[in-house]
Amino acid sequence: MMSMVPIDIEGRTFLGISVQLPKTTLLVVTSDKGYIMCGALDVVLLNEKLQDRKIIAGRAVGVKTLDQLLDAPLESVTLEAENLGIKKGMLGRDALMYM
Repeated sequence: MMSMVPIDIEGRTFLGISVQLPKTTLLVVTSDKGYIMCGALDVVLLNEKLQDRKIIAGRAVGVKTLDQLLDAPLESVTLEAENLGIKKGMLGRDALMYM
């Protein structure tokens, strides 16, 4: 099963996507510039192999719901996210406001 829901944060609307997979759930909250995602996101790959794409993204681990993703500290962020002021340890919802 897959669901997409609007998420309002301080008057801005983001898109929350949840995909039920066998034994896990893929979670993403996206803006027009970037996204935060559950532990399935490979930040090292984005920084090293896809650097030319300048992807703005952050990763939170140990989350099982979109609400948990929003409230979790980011475990890692891409170089492009850092360039916008997004830092490791920042809450997902706060990082989205930079995107």
